[in-house]
Amino acid sequence: MFTRAFSGLVYPQIWEDPVVDMAALALKADDHVVAIASGSCNVLSYLTAAPIRVSAVDLNGAHIALGRLKLAALGRMTDYSTFRRFFGAADRRENVAFYDGEIAPHLDAVSRGYWEGRGLGGRRRINLFANGFYRYGLLGRFIGTGHLLARLLGGNPRAMLAARDLAEQRQLYDRHLAPMFERRLVRWLVRQPASLYGLGIPPAQYKALAADGEDGILGALRLRLERLACGFDLKDNYFAQQAFGRRYGEGADAALPPYLQPQNFETVKARAGAVGYRQSAITAFLEDQPAKSCDAYVLLDAQDWMNDADLTALWSQITRTAKPGARVIFRTAADERLLPGRVPAAILDQWRYDEARSRDLCRQDRSAIYGGFHLYTLPGQAA
Repeated sequence: MFTRAFSGLVYPQIWEDPVVDMAALALKADDHVVAIASGSCNVLSYLTAAPIRVSAVDLNGAHIALGRLKLAALGRMTDYSTFRRFFGAADRRENVAFYDGEIAPHLDAVSRGYWEGRGLGGRRRINLFANGFYRYGLLGRFIGTGHLLARLLGGNPRAMLAARDLAEQRQLYDRHLAPMFERRLVRWLVRQPASLYGLGIPPAQYKALAADGEDGILGALRLRLERLACGFDLKDNYFAQQAFGRRYGEGADAALPPYLQPQNFETVKARAGAVGYRQSAITAFLEDQPAKSCDAYVLLDAQDWMNDADLTALWSQITRTAKPGARVIFRTAADERLLPGRVPAAILDQWRYDEARSRDLCRQDRSAIYGGFHLYTLPGQAA
């Protein structure tokens, strides 16, 4: 069921904070970054840090098509307002017309086939950008279902957006969201692993979350939602705005991912040619790379899904391809180290784990949904 659920578009927006990523990676000119693509918000946001080269890989063909759509759009768009309308608002008919007239002729055949193919409703997938793109995909629909369930049970997630400060955020959370966890239906639902597939939680992650705290999976989800709702100013947190409003904010001061911020448009556009996409597992991609050719690795939470043999194969290739001073970042659903005892010490001991820095960065992550953020560095100085 999980594999089937993940066969189409999953993440219209990636749920890892790129500001935290860039603080950990300390990117510099000419770095080669290998990153799991997902929704590509982070891949493009990294371009704001330095003129780097990014290899974006993903097993999911829909995510690759989304990334290539963004690159093709950047190549054809000459003004920020068009870019913001397409990938920020993502709910205007003009977006489809712009795709047909300007983007489609310059898009690769596979990606064009995806966007011009028909979805479950019988319409071309590119029409999602005329109807609120971020409400779709597995995650978008999951959030929409959560809103519906909350309203049926007397809550209103959208009410969170009326908060003027952190104190009001706490009051609205206590009124509209916290009581949901006491409802018998909600408690039953979160005990069903399949009900959380829309959050991108596979069975292995579900088990880790269930063991991460005294109140099991219910307690873990309650703490993550409370942190999202109360831990950061909602006006500055586009993750919370997507969770509670199902869209990005409007206006010149709206919170947006770095790649969508107006001051970064020209930089992202100029550097987008240094991003390449490949549909592949990250280990297989690294097997094709020369030794000591990569400076940074962004693994998202993919290792939560791997067994010991998969982890060992991945870290063998990371270690082979890493330059001295290379950085690896990833997240875990639970507050756990994950790798010790599962990856052979002969490999892992070559890397330095910065526990204090990792915990500090985890606290700064505005997406608020992970239990751990992890930073590993290969000692030495790059040539």
